[in-house]
Amino acid sequence: MEKYIEKTQSGAFVFKNVTVLGDVKLGEGTSVWAGAVLRGDCGSIEVGIGTNIQDNAVLHMIHGENLKIGDNVSIGHNAVIHCREIGDNVLVGMGSVILNRSVVGNNVIIGANATVTEGTVINDGEMWLGSPAKFKRMLTQDEIEGIKNNALEYRESAIEHMEGKYVRYR
Repeated sequence: MEKYIEKTQSGAFVFKNVTVLGDVKLGEGTSVWAGAVLRGDCGSIEVGIGTNIQDNAVLHMIHGENLKIGDNVSIGHNAVIHCREIGDNVLVGMGSVILNRSVVGNNVIIGANATVTEGTVINDGEMWLGSPAKFKRMLTQDEIEGIKNNALEYRESAIEHMEGKYVRYR
C-alpha cells in the first residue's frame, strides 16, 4: 500500500497532494490535509504545534508580510487565510476568508463562510460570524475547550492515517 501521507522532519503530517512553496515552517503534530496550498513565496508562513490545515485550504499573504499561525488552530475546509497572524486555539470555519493585515487573537471562533475584512483585529475569546464578519459574543469556557479538542482529534486522525488505518481508494 502506497502511503498518501508523510511525516516531515519537524514532526508534521502532510498529505502527498498538498502544495507547499517557499518559506514554510510546520510545527510538530501539525497536519496539512488533502489539496491544501501553503504559499510562502511572498513572505514566510510559520505554523505552530498541533494545528490542522484542512482539505483545500489556502494560506498566503501580501508581498513583504509574513503569516504566523499559533498552536492548536483548526483551519476549516476551503478556508482562505491571507492575514498577518492567527493566535493559539482558534477555529476558522469552513469556507471562511481572512483578508490582508488582519490579526486574530487567542481562543477565537470564526464561523463558517465568514469574511474577515482587511485590517480587522479580533480580540481574545471572541466569536465572529457573517460576511462581512462581525463580533457576535464572547466564547464560553466549554467552547474554548471544544476548540482544543477539535485540534487534538485532527492530530490523532493524522496519526491514524500515517499508521495505515485508512486505505486510499486508488
